[in-house]
Amino acid sequence: MTRTAEHRHHSGTRGFTLVEMIVAVGLFAVVMVVCVGALLSLANANRKAQALESVINNLNIALDEVVRNAREGSVYHGAGGDASCGTGAYNTPHDCVNGGTIFAFEPYGNTSADQPWVYSFAQDRNGVGRIYKSENGGSPIAITGPDVSIQSVEFYIVGSTPGDTVQPKVIIVVEGSAGANGTTARTTFHIQATAVQRLLDL
Repeated sequence: MTRTAEHRHHSGTRGFTLVEMIVAVGLFAVVMVVCVGALLSLANANRKAQALESVINNLNIALDEVVRNAREGSVYHGAGGDASCGTGAYNTPHDCVNGGTIFAFEPYGNTSADQPWVYSFAQDRNGVGRIYKSENGGSPIAITGPDVSIQSVEFYIVGSTPGDTVQPKVIIVVEGSAGANGTTARTTFHIQATAVQRLLDL
């Protein structure tokens, strides 16, 4: 190739124009915005999944305890609701067909001289709704974590009267929400559990 031909070959090549660079940068920016938005959505979904997992784990442990102890107990007593629920001493059986915020019973191994165990729903000093447990007349202790905000707990009790041919049963309905650290997103939940007294009530 002669020097003149080589000069013509190099002078025929072109670089990117300003318009082409602007279009390329614009397309790159759009793709990055879409990718970042998708990444943030995935991160938020992951936080919500962690919050839900925390709720389920915490509530499963708490409700499993209530159900297990209720099955082995007796003398079911519901309170904290309307006229269908009992009042006063918790050592006498009483239905609570419309739901109440208190469930008392005699745990397995207790005698008539012992105080019943009581599960109840109340707000702590920070205004967070929690489930509390009191053993043998002791001070109530929260059995749900502060990261689980419970809006309502209802204990529905039927068949508590001895000899009514209906086996004593308590249905627990819990509603609330939970959030993850570093996000304002909340995950709501609605959980129900049932316990039937093992001791025959004929």
